[in-house]
Amino acid sequence: MIRIFLIDDHTVLRQGLRLIVESAEDMEVVGEAGSGQEALERLSRLSPPPDIILLDIHLPDTSGIALAHKFRALFPHARVIILTVSDHTGDLMAAVQAGVRGYLLKNASAEEVLDALRRVHRGEAVLPPSLTTRLLDQLTYPGSLPTDLTERELQILRYIARGLSNKEIASTLNLSENTVKTHVRKILAKLNARSRAEAAALAVRAGLLTE
Repeated sequence: MIRIFLIDDHTVLRQGLRLIVESAEDMEVVGEAGSGQEALERLSRLSPPPDIILLDIHLPDTSGIALAHKFRALFPHARVIILTVSDHTGDLMAAVQAGVRGYLLKNASAEEVLDALRRVHRGEAVLPPSLTTRLLDQLTYPGSLPTDLTERELQILRYIARGLSNKEIASTLNLSENTVKTHVRKILAKLNARSRAEAAALAVRAGLLTE
């Protein structure tokens, strides 16, 4: 039996996913949460851990990418699948860097969801073919970062790429959270990035984490 934990802040969507999962004889939902903090608390009490964590990329208190980084450290045997409406390759690259094994768009059919769960449980990676092609094109021709990023902004961008939240970055650098938020806004504007995940992906492509 494949044990699955659901994380999404939309109750209706979680209920729909539960119905899909429980329609399969080889799967069961062992828990669910509507936020990152709630997920961490419930997963810490769940024994044994789930086989698969099905996770929304956008949550009210954190990002799915940041959570995936934490899950890799806390629950190394649980495989993570990101569920999202985003078809941006930046989000996909950030997810892959976080150790995510599956990336599903929310317009996937019930059959596609179940197939992805089974394949990831078998150890396969599941990525949308159209996004994978675009991602490979971008990896073939690595990008570069704007030259007007300050040293502080580059420092914060590195932490964003490693999945740290604003609060965690503020604590690490001994800055106020508001100061970090201001830097993040400037970074996103300079990178022309629509999300932290996209900014993280650009940082990885530019080799910022290997410097």
